[in-house]
Amino acid sequence: MRLGEDFSRMISELGKRTDEIVPKVLEVGGDIVLEKVRDNLTGVLSRESSGELLRSLGKSPARVNRDGNTDIKIGFAENRTDGKSNALLANVLEYGKAGQPPKPFLKPAKKQTQTAAEAAMKSKLEEEIRAIQ
Repeated sequence: MRLGEDFSRMISELGKRTDEIVPKVLEVGGDIVLEKVRDNLTGVLSRESSGELLRSLGKSPARVNRDGNTDIKIGFAENRTDGKSNALLANVLEYGKAGQPPKPFLKPAKKQTQTAAEAAMKSKLEEEIRAIQ
């Protein structure tokens, strides 16, 4: 099978621009997940919350991990003003502890956003491919 010259050029260009395109695609999906995690977290926090945990929630830039895959992480920045760990507080909220029932917000966000995030990333990839043509 012979590929057309235009198609071959596009595939070659896509390969050259992978390091540029993949982070853009992941950013789109990450934004959707981050927003849902933020919404879910807001729903489980008590009225007495300082808001510090919510403010520390964020998204990392796209990076190549130790396995050679590019990913984005949704998580919590540390260095709370009270010296406590945001990751620990988020874990207690998600899974509970003795005398405190779980209030999941991360796991539901994953389920709630999977389809939309995948669709948005696919659309962004298609947009980037069209820009090459």
